[in-house]
Amino acid sequence: MNKKQLGRPPMVRGKRDKKIDVRFTKEEFELILKLEKTLGVSKADLIRNKILIGSERVIINAGQLILALDLLGTEMGRVGNNINQLARYSNALNRQGILSVVVAERYNILLMNYQEIQKRLEVLLRRVIRLSGK
Repeated sequence: MNKKQLGRPPMVRGKRDKKIDVRFTKEEFELILKLEKTLGVSKADLIRNKILIGSERVIINAGQLILALDLLGTEMGRVGNNINQLARYSNALNRQGILSVVVAERYNILLMNYQEIQKRLEVLLRRVIRLSGK
């Protein structure tokens, strides 16, 4: 006897069979319920969308970021100090009338490189700040 199966056919792809248990505070759960009601989607879909949409963005470890920025600031300070020393040396040579064109050109090149790196760093830091605010 060949009995027909009733109901939905089994899914071949996209079956959700993995589960994650998460606990929320009362306030967090009330916010989720409010969003569920406002947006008209289930809690699972709401949480799934919040986590997975835009998941290509990197989650940043704030402690490591602050440490890296601190080291970067220290290094930028050292570079600035070296540029200052070179400027003083150039000015001393210029006062004595023995400033070499090579030294002046090298100073200008280093200063322009430093300024370019500083501008790129500023752009990157602004991008990190914008992304961390989202």
